[in-house]
Amino acid sequence: MTKAIILAAGQGTRLRPITNEIPKCLVPFKGISLLERQVTTLKKTGIEVIHIATGYKAEKIESLGFKTSFNSRYKDTNMVESLFGAIDFLRECEEDLIISYGDIIYEEKNLIALLSSEDDISIMIDKDWHALWSLRNENPLEDAETLVLDKNNYILELGKKPKDYKNIHGQYTGLIKVKAKKIKDIINFYNNLDRNLTYDGNDFFNMYMTSFIQLLINADFKVKAINVSNGWLEIDSVEDLRKYEELYDSGLLSGIYKITNL
Repeated sequence: MTKAIILAAGQGTRLRPITNEIPKCLVPFKGISLLERQVTTLKKTGIEVIHIATGYKAEKIESLGFKTSFNSRYKDTNMVESLFGAIDFLRECEEDLIISYGDIIYEEKNLIALLSSEDDISIMIDKDWHALWSLRNENPLEDAETLVLDKNNYILELGKKPKDYKNIHGQYTGLIKVKAKKIKDIINFYNNLDRNLTYDGNDFFNMYMTSFIQLLINADFKVKAINVSNGWLEIDSVEDLRKYEELYDSGLLSGIYKITNL
């Protein structure tokens, strides 16, 4: 069995005014919320236990009946803190665990590819990322991050600002799988980090998830890239939402992501 945690504490300021009254994960895409689309995909692969790390407008998610943990400092912390704010859920998890950002949606085939990995830590990587980034940005390089793989598809570096395309072997998508036997090791690693240091320019409590993954890699945790070709979307801004809906209405989105109406 596999369980899942969706990180949905953020305020979604770039999606205002849509997020004035709802959290980012409840923003609708073609009439169905990002959270509902994720949950449906997870359940199609047999994942029934789905925990939500909440913060902003937490009551809107709690009213849907999910088990949740609340990041009371959601205004001034980052996603890593939301993850480990669910420490009781993590400690009690004796199954493999999917960790997902709350502002993404993905096709079932991509999730199946990630679930099939037997590595301790695996991350869904879009090898054809340029197609999606070109829709979202005039200069894709400006918003991309480094992701360097070794010859066996293990990640060496991610999350830095690239100077050119040679250090971008794909893009991290915000979907992670951790084998059950490795969860406690990751918790212990997190607990032993120095709270007084900065991490990629951020204080401990505002550490990016990519910074945390890089720290794991630097400490000899093996992180496997599971390569997919598109089949997912990140909805981070009103402009993202507008572009995707326009592409769907014109029949062009299916080349990037095949939307279902559930």
